[in-house]
Amino acid sequence: MVAGTSVQFRLPDDRLASAPPEERGTPRDQVRLLVAGDGGIAHSRFDHLAEVLGPGDLVVLNTSPTMPAALPGRRRGHAVTIHFSTRNDNGSWTVELRHQDQRGPILDAVAGEVIQTGPGRIRLEQPAPGQKTGAARLWLARIEGIPNLARHMRRHGAPIRYRYVPQPWPLAAYQNVFADRSRWPGSAEMPSAGRPFTTRVLKRLAASGVGIARLELHTGVSSQESGEPPQAERFRVPAGTARRVNQARREGGRIIAVGTTVTRALESAFADGVAQPAAGWTDLVLGPTRPAQVVNGLISGWHAPDASHLALLEAVAGPELVSAAYGAALDGDYLWHEFGDSCLFLPPMDPSGGRVRLSAGLPEQAGRQGHDGGEELEDPAEGDADELQWERDKPHERPQQQRQDRQRKRNHRQQQPQHECEHGGPFCCRYPSSRVF
Repeated sequence: MVAGTSVQFRLPDDRLASAPPEERGTPRDQVRLLVAGDGGIAHSRFDHLAEVLGPGDLVVLNTSPTMPAALPGRRRGHAVTIHFSTRNDNGSWTVELRHQDQRGPILDAVAGEVIQTGPGRIRLEQPAPGQKTGAARLWLARIEGIPNLARHMRRHGAPIRYRYVPQPWPLAAYQNVFADRSRWPGSAEMPSAGRPFTTRVLKRLAASGVGIARLELHTGVSSQESGEPPQAERFRVPAGTARRVNQARREGGRIIAVGTTVTRALESAFADGVAQPAAGWTDLVLGPTRPAQVVNGLISGWHAPDASHLALLEAVAGPELVSAAYGAALDGDYLWHEFGDSCLFLPPMDPSGGRVRLSAGLPEQAGRQGHDGGEELEDPAEGDADELQWERDKPHERPQQQRQDRQRKRNHRQQQPQHECEHGGPFCCRYPSSRVF
């Protein structure tokens, strides 16, 4: 059990998603979605997300792209894998050395050691802050002989993967459709809560009056040892996102963070009762002593029993709701990790913040096979520097009008003819991250 969390469970090996859902015959936006709110537990599918959220809610995305951050190297005559975690302000990198056979991290490295990688090398300078003396997992390192690390990664790197994913997959399988791939450096590992989103899902949210905003948090490696706190990470909350968060809160909407990364960034930018533009490093750790103050809804994948993320989930949704959701997921054959299924936490809101919308008519999930297509969608509109404009700005509607509008849109969708995805079109459900936004 993770310190600071009451969630305790055993995860069977057959619940580890070892390949992208597309390879199992399931489009990425049709993974299962468990909705946990004060109305109970509901089982649905991710492409029905717009039927759970409603007008006035704001979904916040992390647009950090995934780097091919695993590079081959040689150390003391043996092959190793180098995980590039974070670029620091002084130009050094935080790196992790791992056994090539995925046995885990290398813990006997010493300062001054040199690891070859391609035409260059990395030189270990000192253990990263917070590491164990004599058994450091993360190191501060200098890159030598590689003038352009981004190009070197593109040519020789691969996405970071762990033992439960035995087969390598292309970077597109680890990239969110809304990732800003012009940004460098990006995330060492995919902000995976956003993986099930597709253009179709985003457009359906916009059509339902759900707002969409963006921020950036570049994740480091997530392979913390038991009890090891999360590392500091670089983030940026644009002024437009802060403004839309504050507007949604004033008007009674939910702030739905897509993943623990968005939660950490938004909470780091919350001060004096409002979200503020912010950029820099955050070492914020949410938990029992620091509950969430701005995020009141959370889309997440399923985390391992020893993951520090569990304490963050409880900081947003409360221990009872998180425990109930994980119990239902274990009973319901949900799949874990970045290629697995999803959960939407909708904890009760305080009286000034609205109510939980857990629809009694939520569609039941339709299994792991099949694709109902839905209506064809237009290209999203171009965004400005501060916010993604997938939806038109419109004045806030009164609650009764919101309910009527939501029901009208739902009836309209149910009347539309269904069709199969052609696999390869501009809105294909397989690896849609190949489309550049």
